[in-house]
Amino acid sequence: MQLVRAQTRKQLRDVRRLYRTAFPRKERKPFSMIPRKQKAGEMEIFRIEDDAGSFLGLVVTSLYRDLVLLNYFAVSPNARGKGIGSEVLHMIEAHLGSRRLILEIERTDLPAENPEQRKRRKAFYLRAGMQAEPWRVRLFGVEMELLTKNGSVTFEEYLALYTHIFSARVKRFIRLLPPVDSV
Repeated sequence: MQLVRAQTRKQLRDVRRLYRTAFPRKERKPFSMIPRKQKAGEMEIFRIEDDAGSFLGLVVTSLYRDLVLLNYFAVSPNARGKGIGSEVLHMIEAHLGSRRLILEIERTDLPAENPEQRKRRKAFYLRAGMQAEPWRVRLFGVEMELLTKNGSVTFEEYLALYTHIFSARVKRFIRLLPPVDSV
């Protein structure tokens, strides 16, 4: 298995197709922006491929200083449950080196249509060595938990990443929430 930078029309078409089905509309950025940001060196789009070159999934990251935001990570439905996610997460970590990794997940402590899926997702990342940050955010109306690897991240650093990648206007859509214990 390998991570291949998606650049051709066909490679991006496969990624876009899974992107649209794997993530809720309210959590998706306009896909046309992502390849533009990759060309500018601010994002990376990877295809997960098997040794024969078949498409198995996608990884999209945002880059700023020593921070890497794992924006999107999905395995194709027909390839799930085979350990691919764990293997790819190790590949992502190797690619990052010592840079700090940030991951946003939907809050697991709130009522939801998919509470068990959210809890399984969080448990997967915690088993992989990620740490839960003590703060939460409301990101474009969705309450998120933050998980990190290779060191903690402050809200100010997180906000700086977003404003660098997407412009200062994004600040109005990102709010720091009180810690869960004080809710």
